[in-house]
Amino acid sequence: MSDGNCQSDVNEPPCAKKIKKDEKNDNGVAEPVLDLKDFIPSKILNNNTNRKTVCVQGNFKDKSGVALVILEKNAFKEDELDSEGYFSAESDLKTFFQNDIYGNFECFPKSSINGVKTTIIYPATEKHIAKFSQQEVHIIQETSDCYNKLTLPHIEKEQFNLQWVYNILEGRSEQERVVYDNKCEKEGFVLVPDLKWDGLTKETLYLLAIVRQRGIKSLRDLDGSHLPLLKRVRDEGKKAIFEKYKVPGSQLRIYFHYQPSFYHLHIHFTYLRHEAPGIYAEKSHLLDTVINNIEMMTDYYKKATLPFTIREMDTLFNVYETNGYVQKIKPDIKLIDK
Repeated sequence: MSDGNCQSDVNEPPCAKKIKKDEKNDNGVAEPVLDLKDFIPSKILNNNTNRKTVCVQGNFKDKSGVALVILEKNAFKEDELDSEGYFSAESDLKTFFQNDIYGNFECFPKSSINGVKTTIIYPATEKHIAKFSQQEVHIIQETSDCYNKLTLPHIEKEQFNLQWVYNILEGRSEQERVVYDNKCEKEGFVLVPDLKWDGLTKETLYLLAIVRQRGIKSLRDLDGSHLPLLKRVRDEGKKAIFEKYKVPGSQLRIYFHYQPSFYHLHIHFTYLRHEAPGIYAEKSHLLDTVINNIEMMTDYYKKATLPFTIREMDTLFNVYETNGYVQKIKPDIKLIDK
């Protein structure tokens, strides 16, 4: 636990380790042993051809509960575009056609550079299934009154379990992945690779700064008293990322999501060249802009109307639909000529 001082630690690069069957990890937390050969798929929830990701629902043999497996094609690493990587003798080229100066082929590189990023959620809840399912999306203009009467009561009742966040903050899980750790309870934070990033490929750099102070759910809770925390996250986060990954602060996109995917304050750090999910106007709020708004008006985010997107399978959608703010899209009915 923290001693309350604003001290920080920078960890060395993480190394992969294998958790043996029926054993606890180094932090004493029991983790299920999962193997894809035991996964029995039952439904494809989402196949995103733009992002080259697919989410499959199923279950593991001899295990109860639903599991989700998310597969994602990795981005190219520039240091593998050489004679030792994609252009090595181990790469196999299949020809589709050749016409004059043009050729269309499929390349089968060596297996060591041809991995597929895999995320497993087990056991998955109905909220996870809804989150990763393909569905219609709507935009809500949330006034402060809507937040207090509709959104806040809902998230206090329905939000995701935050134990995984507390495990990181308390040093019980993912400590080998921690990039930077400021242990100050009031202004400290832990900087870790986002679940969507492999922690290695600079081209898709994506980290989360998770604040140590509890009880701050989102942008809506921020006011002037949080400015030292926000500036510390910005400045120390930039410095830590530059020291470890050599990406300067001027090439970082630092922002909040609203609504966030979980309600413990966290800030996203992504490489400016990487088009990460949720970077668009209806979802993201740049940290520097948030700081400027609060400096102009200390309770800005308690009064502002904030847009957010909502999907039809989200339980919050039902709240706003019941109160007349949004309506489900009716599927097209195809008429059959007789």
